[in-house]
Amino acid sequence: MMIEIQAMVHQPIKKVWQYWNEPAHIVKWNTASEDWHTTKATNDLRVGGKILSRMEAKDGSMGFDFGGIYDEVTEYQRIAYTLGDGRKVEIDFIELSPTETKIIEKFEPEQQNDPAMQQAGWQAILDNFKSYAEAL
Repeated sequence: MMIEIQAMVHQPIKKVWQYWNEPAHIVKWNTASEDWHTTKATNDLRVGGKILSRMEAKDGSMGFDFGGIYDEVTEYQRIAYTLGDGRKVEIDFIELSPTETKIIEKFEPEQQNDPAMQQAGWQAILDNFKSYAEAL
C-alpha cells in the first residue's frame, strides 16, 4: 500500500527540481516541524546513487538518518528510491504551466506508526518545501 501526498508549487519546474535536490536547499526545507531541522544532506542524483539526510531535534534529544538508493531518475519528471529498510518512495514533478509545478509523492508506510500520522508528517515536510520554494 502506498500513501500519497501532493503540493502545488508556484515556481518553474527547473527551480523546483533544483530546490528539491541540491543539499544546500534540502537542509533548509526538510523538516516537519519547527523543533526539528536537517543538519546535513548529501544527494548523488543518479540511478544507484544515494540520498541521505540527518534529521535532529533542535534540543539535541534525538536524531536519525534518512536515506535511500535511487531506482529511477528522470530529470524534471520523476525520482524513485528505496529506503534503507526496503520501503519504496516515488516523486513525480508535473509542469502545469511555466510558473506552476505539481509534486505528487507516494511512499510505503513503515509498520511502527499509524499511517495517518506518517501521511501528516510527510505532508508537513512537503508543505514546508512549498513554502521554502515559493519564498525564493
